[in-house]
Amino acid sequence: MNPTPQFIQIYQAQADHIREELLSGLRASKAHTSPKYLYDELGSKLFEAITCIPEYYPTRTEALIFNMHGHDMAKQIPAKSVFIDLGAGNCDKAASLFNVFHPARYVAVDISVDFLKGSLECLQRQFPELEMSGVGMDFSSELTLPAGLALNPAQSKVMFFPGSSIGNFTPEEALTFLKQVHGECASAAGGGLLIGVDLVKNKAVLEAAYDDALGVTAAFNRNMLLHFNTLAGTNFQLEDWKHIGLYNTERSRIEMHLEALRDVTVAWEGGERQFVEGESIHTENSYKWTLTGFEDMLKRAGFVACIAYTDPEQKFAVFWAKA
Repeated sequence: MNPTPQFIQIYQAQADHIREELLSGLRASKAHTSPKYLYDELGSKLFEAITCIPEYYPTRTEALIFNMHGHDMAKQIPAKSVFIDLGAGNCDKAASLFNVFHPARYVAVDISVDFLKGSLECLQRQFPELEMSGVGMDFSSELTLPAGLALNPAQSKVMFFPGSSIGNFTPEEALTFLKQVHGECASAAGGGLLIGVDLVKNKAVLEAAYDDALGVTAAFNRNMLLHFNTLAGTNFQLEDWKHIGLYNTERSRIEMHLEALRDVTVAWEGGERQFVEGESIHTENSYKWTLTGFEDMLKRAGFVACIAYTDPEQKFAVFWAKA
Protein backbone atom coordinates (compact mmCIF):
# COMPACT_ATOMS: atom_id res chain seq x y z
CA MET A 1 0.00 0.00 0.00
CA ASN A 2 1.33 3.42 -0.95
CA PRO A 3 1.78 5.92 1.89
CA THR A 4 -0.53 8.93 2.08
CA PRO A 5 1.19 12.32 2.20
CA GLN A 6 0.63 14.47 5.25
CA PHE A 7 -1.38 17.61 4.52
CA ILE A 8 -1.73 20.75 6.62
CA GLN A 9 -4.19 23.41 5.55
CA ILE A 10 -3.62 26.94 6.83
CA TYR A 11 -5.09 29.06 4.07
CA GLN A 12 -8.88 29.34 4.15
CA ALA A 13 -10.48 31.27 1.31
CA GLN A 14 -12.93 33.78 2.83
CA ALA A 15 -15.38 35.01 0.23
CA ASP A 16 -16.17 38.35 1.91
CA HIS A 17 -12.48 39.18 2.41
CA ILE A 18 -11.61 38.26 -1.17
CA ARG A 19 -14.52 40.31 -2.54
CA GLU A 20 -13.49 43.37 -0.56
CA GLU A 21 -9.84 43.01 -1.59
CA LEU A 22 -10.85 42.85 -5.25
CA LEU A 23 -13.29 45.74 -5.07
CA SER A 24 -10.83 47.89 -3.12
CA GLY A 25 -8.33 47.53 -5.95
CA LEU A 26 -11.04 48.21 -8.51
CA ARG A 27 -12.09 51.42 -6.74
CA ALA A 28 -8.52 52.76 -6.44
CA SER A 29 -7.58 55.82 -8.48
CA LYS A 30 -5.35 53.54 -10.57
CA ALA A 31 -7.24 50.28 -10.63
CA HIS A 32 -5.19 47.19 -9.81
CA THR A 33 -5.41 43.65 -8.51
CA SER A 34 -3.15 40.90 -7.19
CA PRO A 35 -1.74 38.48 -9.79
CA LYS A 36 -2.81 35.56 -7.60
CA TYR A 37 -6.32 36.08 -8.98
CA LEU A 38 -5.09 35.14 -12.45
CA TYR A 39 -5.04 31.53 -11.27
CA ASP A 40 -8.50 30.08 -11.16
CA GLU A 41 -8.89 26.61 -12.70
CA LEU A 42 -8.95 27.92 -16.28
CA GLY A 43 -6.23 30.48 -15.55
CA SER A 44 -3.91 27.75 -14.26
CA LYS A 45 -4.47 25.70 -17.43
CA LEU A 46 -3.87 28.76 -19.63
CA PHE A 47 -0.60 29.43 -17.81
CA GLU A 48 0.51 25.86 -18.48
CA ALA A 49 -0.22 26.57 -22.16
CA ILE A 50 1.83 29.78 -21.98
CA THR A 51 4.89 27.80 -20.92
CA CYS A 52 4.70 25.92 -24.25
CA ILE A 53 4.52 28.87 -26.65
CA PRO A 54 7.67 29.81 -28.59
CA GLU A 55 7.95 33.35 -27.21
CA TYR A 56 7.80 32.34 -23.54
CA TYR A 57 11.39 31.37 -22.77
CA PRO A 58 11.54 31.25 -18.91
CA THR A 59 10.20 27.72 -18.32
CA ARG A 60 12.27 25.94 -20.95
CA THR A 61 15.37 28.04 -20.21
CA GLU A 62 15.18 27.24 -16.51
CA ALA A 63 14.81 23.55 -17.38
CA LEU A 64 17.89 23.83 -19.61
CA ILE A 65 19.87 25.30 -16.71
CA PHE A 66 18.91 22.41 -14.44
CA ASN A 67 19.87 19.95 -17.18
CA MET A 68 23.23 21.67 -17.73
CA HIS A 69 24.16 22.38 -14.12
CA GLY A 70 22.05 20.08 -11.95
CA HIS A 71 24.93 17.81 -10.94
CA ASP A 72 27.10 20.83 -10.08
CA MET A 73 24.25 22.19 -7.96
CA ALA A 74 23.98 18.83 -6.21
CA LYS A 75 27.58 19.24 -5.01
CA GLN A 76 26.52 22.42 -3.20
CA ILE A 77 23.10 21.36 -1.94
CA PRO A 78 23.05 19.12 1.13
CA ALA A 79 22.01 15.54 0.41
CA LYS A 80 19.19 14.06 2.51
CA SER A 81 17.74 17.50 3.12
CA VAL A 82 14.13 18.63 3.43
CA PHE A 83 13.20 20.02 0.01
CA ILE A 84 10.57 22.74 0.52
CA ASP A 85 8.81 23.72 -2.72
CA LEU A 86 7.22 27.19 -2.53
CA GLY A 87 4.35 27.62 -4.98
CA ALA A 88 4.57 23.95 -5.88
CA GLY A 89 1.60 23.83 -8.28
CA ASN A 90 1.68 20.44 -10.00
CA CYS A 91 5.03 19.61 -8.30
CA ASP A 92 6.59 18.69 -11.67
CA LYS A 93 9.65 20.94 -11.37
CA ALA A 94 10.66 19.59 -7.99
CA ALA A 95 9.93 16.00 -8.99
CA SER A 96 12.27 16.29 -11.97
CA LEU A 97 15.10 17.02 -9.52
CA PHE A 98 14.54 14.26 -6.96
CA ASN A 99 16.99 11.90 -8.65
CA VAL A 100 19.60 14.67 -8.79
CA PHE A 101 19.34 16.14 -5.28
CA HIS A 102 18.14 13.04 -3.38
CA PRO A 103 16.09 14.77 -0.66
CA ALA A 104 15.02 12.88 2.44
CA ARG A 105 11.66 14.64 2.57
CA TYR A 106 9.56 16.77 0.23
CA VAL A 107 7.27 19.57 1.44
CA ALA A 108 5.01 21.19 -1.16
CA VAL A 109 3.53 24.61 -0.37
CA ASP A 110 0.79 26.27 -2.42
CA ILE A 111 -2.29 28.47 -2.05
CA SER A 112 -4.31 26.25 -4.44
CA VAL A 113 -5.27 23.73 -1.80
CA ASP A 114 -7.33 21.20 -3.77
CA PHE A 115 -4.97 21.26 -6.75
CA LEU A 116 -2.00 20.70 -4.47
CA LYS A 117 -3.63 17.73 -2.73
CA GLY A 118 -4.27 15.97 -6.02
CA SER A 119 -0.78 16.68 -7.33
CA LEU A 120 0.92 15.48 -4.16
CA GLU A 121 -1.10 12.26 -3.92
CA CYS A 122 -0.18 11.45 -7.53
CA LEU A 123 3.48 12.21 -6.86
CA GLN A 124 3.54 10.05 -3.75
CA ARG A 125 2.51 7.07 -5.87
CA GLN A 126 5.48 7.72 -8.15
CA PHE A 127 7.93 8.05 -5.23
CA PRO A 128 6.51 5.82 -2.46
CA GLU A 129 9.80 5.77 -0.52
CA LEU A 130 10.02 9.57 -0.21
CA GLU A 131 8.27 11.15 2.76
CA MET A 132 5.96 13.92 1.52
CA SER A 133 3.93 16.69 3.13
CA GLY A 134 1.70 19.40 1.73
CA VAL A 135 0.94 22.81 3.20
CA GLY A 136 -1.98 24.88 1.91
CA MET A 137 -0.97 28.46 2.65
CA ASP A 138 -0.54 31.92 1.13
CA PHE A 139 3.10 32.82 1.75
CA SER A 140 3.05 36.02 -0.34
CA SER A 141 2.78 38.27 2.73
CA GLU A 142 4.29 36.04 5.43
CA LEU A 143 6.27 32.82 5.32
CA THR A 144 6.13 30.75 8.51
CA LEU A 145 6.12 26.99 8.16
CA PRO A 146 3.64 25.29 10.50
CA ALA A 147 4.89 23.49 13.59
CA GLY A 148 2.76 20.52 12.56
CA LEU A 149 5.35 19.58 9.96
CA ALA A 150 7.59 18.48 12.85
CA LEU A 151 10.75 19.26 10.88
CA ASN A 152 13.95 17.81 12.30
CA PRO A 153 16.04 20.82 13.47
CA ALA A 154 19.25 18.93 12.68
CA GLN A 155 18.18 18.36 9.08
CA SER A 156 19.10 20.90 6.39
CA LYS A 157 16.24 22.78 4.75
CA VAL A 158 16.48 23.63 1.07
CA MET A 159 13.87 26.17 -0.02
CA PHE A 160 12.93 25.90 -3.71
CA PHE A 161 11.32 28.86 -5.50
CA PRO A 162 11.58 28.34 -9.26
CA GLY A 163 9.99 29.94 -12.29
CA SER A 164 10.98 33.58 -11.62
CA SER A 165 7.96 33.96 -9.30
CA ILE A 166 10.11 36.33 -7.22
CA GLY A 167 9.48 38.81 -10.03
CA ASN A 168 5.89 39.29 -8.88
CA PHE A 169 7.23 41.02 -5.76
CA THR A 170 8.43 44.62 -5.79
CA PRO A 171 12.13 44.89 -4.86
CA GLU A 172 11.13 45.95 -1.34
CA GLU A 173 8.68 43.06 -1.00
CA ALA A 174 11.24 40.66 -2.46
CA LEU A 175 13.82 41.64 0.15
CA THR A 176 11.31 41.15 2.96
CA PHE A 177 10.32 37.76 1.56
CA LEU A 178 13.92 36.62 1.13
CA LYS A 179 14.68 37.58 4.73
CA GLN A 180 11.79 35.34 5.81
CA VAL A 181 13.09 32.52 3.62
CA HIS A 182 16.54 32.93 5.17
CA GLY A 183 15.02 32.75 8.62
CA GLU A 184 13.33 29.46 7.75
CA CYS A 185 16.36 27.71 6.25
CA ALA A 186 19.17 29.11 8.41
CA SER A 187 18.33 26.96 11.43
CA ALA A 188 20.30 23.93 10.22
CA ALA A 189 23.84 23.82 8.88
CA GLY A 190 24.07 23.72 5.11
CA GLY A 191 20.56 24.95 4.36
CA GLY A 192 19.78 27.47 1.67
CA LEU A 193 17.64 28.69 -1.19
CA LEU A 194 17.45 27.49 -4.80
CA ILE A 195 15.65 30.19 -6.78
CA GLY A 196 14.89 30.96 -10.43
CA VAL A 197 15.36 34.57 -11.59
CA ASP A 198 14.53 36.15 -14.94
CA LEU A 199 17.27 38.49 -16.16
CA VAL A 200 17.19 41.91 -17.83
CA LYS A 201 17.37 41.56 -21.59
CA ASN A 202 16.19 43.02 -24.90
CA LYS A 203 12.83 44.79 -24.59
CA ALA A 204 11.40 43.12 -27.69
CA VAL A 205 12.19 39.64 -26.33
CA LEU A 206 10.57 40.46 -23.00
CA GLU A 207 7.42 41.99 -24.47
CA ALA A 208 6.93 39.10 -26.90
CA ALA A 209 7.08 36.66 -23.98
CA TYR A 210 4.16 38.45 -22.31
CA ASP A 211 2.15 39.29 -25.45
CA ASP A 212 2.52 36.30 -27.74
CA ALA A 213 1.31 36.19 -31.34
CA LEU A 214 -1.15 33.36 -30.65
CA GLY A 215 -2.87 35.37 -27.91
CA VAL A 216 -2.54 32.79 -25.13
CA THR A 217 -1.22 35.37 -22.64
CA ALA A 218 -4.04 37.72 -23.63
CA ALA A 219 -6.57 34.97 -22.86
CA PHE A 220 -4.82 34.28 -19.55
CA ASN A 221 -5.01 37.94 -18.53
CA ARG A 222 -8.58 38.54 -19.77
CA ASN A 223 -9.79 35.40 -18.00
CA MET A 224 -9.18 37.30 -14.77
CA LEU A 225 -12.26 39.36 -15.59
CA LEU A 226 -14.41 36.23 -15.51
CA HIS A 227 -12.80 35.28 -12.20
CA PHE A 228 -13.64 38.79 -10.93
CA ASN A 229 -17.28 38.25 -11.90
CA THR A 230 -17.36 34.99 -9.95
CA LEU A 231 -15.60 36.27 -6.82
CA ALA A 232 -16.89 39.84 -6.61
CA GLY A 233 -20.17 39.78 -8.51
CA THR A 234 -18.97 42.28 -11.12
CA ASN A 235 -20.34 42.45 -14.67
CA PHE A 236 -17.17 42.59 -16.77
CA GLN A 237 -17.66 41.81 -20.47
CA LEU A 238 -14.63 40.37 -22.25
CA GLU A 239 -15.29 42.29 -25.47
CA ASP A 240 -14.77 45.60 -23.62
CA TRP A 241 -11.14 44.87 -22.72
CA LYS A 242 -7.81 44.11 -24.33
CA HIS A 243 -4.56 42.72 -22.95
CA ILE A 244 -1.46 44.91 -22.69
CA GLY A 245 2.01 43.53 -21.94
CA LEU A 246 4.79 46.11 -21.85
CA TYR A 247 8.29 46.48 -20.45
CA ASN A 248 8.85 49.41 -18.12
CA THR A 249 12.56 50.06 -18.69
CA GLU A 250 12.86 52.53 -15.82
CA ARG A 251 11.56 50.00 -13.28
CA SER A 252 12.99 46.87 -14.98
CA ARG A 253 9.65 45.15 -14.99
CA ILE A 254 7.06 43.73 -17.34
CA GLU A 255 3.62 45.14 -16.62
CA MET A 256 0.37 43.44 -17.60
CA HIS A 257 -2.76 45.54 -17.88
CA LEU A 258 -6.32 45.16 -19.06
CA GLU A 259 -7.23 48.26 -21.07
CA ALA A 260 -10.77 49.47 -21.74
CA LEU A 261 -11.55 49.53 -25.47
CA ARG A 262 -14.37 52.02 -24.95
CA ASP A 263 -16.01 53.94 -22.12
CA VAL A 264 -17.48 51.29 -19.84
CA THR A 265 -19.18 51.06 -16.45
CA VAL A 266 -18.37 48.04 -14.29
CA ALA A 267 -21.06 47.42 -11.69
CA TRP A 268 -21.46 45.21 -8.65
CA GLU A 269 -23.92 45.02 -5.79
CA GLY A 270 -23.66 48.33 -3.96
CA GLY A 271 -21.29 50.11 -6.34
CA GLU A 272 -19.80 50.75 -9.74
CA ARG A 273 -16.66 52.08 -11.43
CA GLN A 274 -16.53 54.02 -14.67
CA PHE A 275 -13.57 53.47 -16.99
CA VAL A 276 -12.88 55.78 -19.90
CA GLU A 277 -11.48 54.41 -23.15
CA GLY A 278 -7.76 53.65 -22.68
CA GLU A 279 -7.94 53.42 -18.87
CA SER A 280 -6.57 50.17 -17.49
CA ILE A 281 -6.50 47.72 -14.62
CA HIS A 282 -2.93 46.78 -13.61
CA THR A 283 -2.96 43.00 -13.13
CA GLU A 284 0.66 41.88 -12.77
CA ASN A 285 4.30 42.95 -12.53
CA SER A 286 7.25 40.74 -13.36
CA TYR A 287 10.53 42.33 -12.29
CA LYS A 288 13.73 41.44 -14.11
CA TRP A 289 17.13 41.41 -12.43
CA THR A 290 20.82 41.63 -13.22
CA LEU A 291 23.06 38.90 -11.81
CA THR A 292 24.91 41.35 -9.55
CA GLY A 293 21.72 43.08 -8.46
CA PHE A 294 20.01 39.89 -7.34
CA GLU A 295 23.12 38.52 -5.65
CA ASP A 296 23.38 41.76 -3.68
CA MET A 297 19.77 41.40 -2.54
CA LEU A 298 20.35 37.80 -1.45
CA LYS A 299 23.29 38.94 0.68
CA ARG A 300 21.24 41.78 2.18
CA ALA A 301 18.65 39.15 3.10
CA GLY A 302 21.31 37.27 5.10
CA PHE A 303 22.60 34.64 2.70
CA VAL A 304 26.36 34.25 2.94
CA ALA A 305 27.39 32.62 -0.34
CA CYS A 306 25.72 32.70 -3.74
CA ILE A 307 26.35 30.80 -6.96
CA ALA A 308 24.54 31.80 -10.17
CA TYR A 309 23.95 29.21 -12.88
CA THR A 310 22.83 30.54 -16.28
CA ASP A 311 22.04 29.41 -19.79
CA PRO A 312 24.57 30.22 -22.54
CA GLU A 313 22.66 33.39 -23.56
CA GLN A 314 22.18 34.55 -19.95
CA LYS A 315 18.44 34.91 -20.38
CA PHE A 316 17.72 33.34 -17.00
CA ALA A 317 19.52 32.34 -13.82
CA VAL A 318 19.14 29.82 -11.02
CA PHE A 319 20.82 30.91 -7.80
CA TRP A 320 21.98 28.67 -4.99
CA ALA A 321 22.22 30.87 -1.89
CA LYS A 322 23.64 29.31 1.25
CA ALA A 323 22.09 30.39 4.51
